[in-house]
Amino acid sequence: MARVSYHHGNLRQALVDATAALIQHKGPMAFTLAEAARQAGVSAAAPYRHFAGRDQLLEEVARQGFLEFAALLESAFDGGRPSALSAFLRMGEAYLGFAAARPGFYMAMFESGLSIAGNADLAAAAERAEQALVRAAEALFARLPPGRRPPATMVANHVWALSHGVVELFGRGRPGARSPISAADMLESGVLIYLRGLGVIPE
Repeated sequence: MARVSYHHGNLRQALVDATAALIQHKGPMAFTLAEAARQAGVSAAAPYRHFAGRDQLLEEVARQGFLEFAALLESAFDGGRPSALSAFLRMGEAYLGFAAARPGFYMAMFESGLSIAGNADLAAAAERAEQALVRAAEALFARLPPGRRPPATMVANHVWALSHGVVELFGRGRPGARSPISAADMLESGVLIYLRGLGVIPE
């Protein structure tokens, strides 16, 4: 595995990037702080200048991941243009794209067992990502009478869970290994079926 290049004065970020690379290859529970230091090309003691321990470094990887993830979701929604539904579906594409392009960060965010509530900055970053989906759901329901609008947070969390399931079951490994349908098509069809079931979009 190639080392992450380390530039003087940016040790903190070098360690984050090194850890994301280690997680991608070994999983979020298998790396050590010493390995992250070695991957970044610094001494085993160097990480302690910025992180109290392995968990704090892992939390920073997850925090940065959530911020990037949230920005991608917000950009994909793009104010609901040209329609709230098409923009909502674009967010699903962005979700899968992030999981594929940034696997180390994605695994730190969702598969490391971190207590998000125990770190205020991490919790705020995760909340920003969730709220991007909540606001998109609210826009999707805006044309419905108030009494017929499903709870936006519930819908956001259901779609998030569906997206994560598609990533875990069908979005990794060799394309077509588990399903002849692409992960993107599976997610989009699942979201459409779900929204039709809620009466949000017509048959």
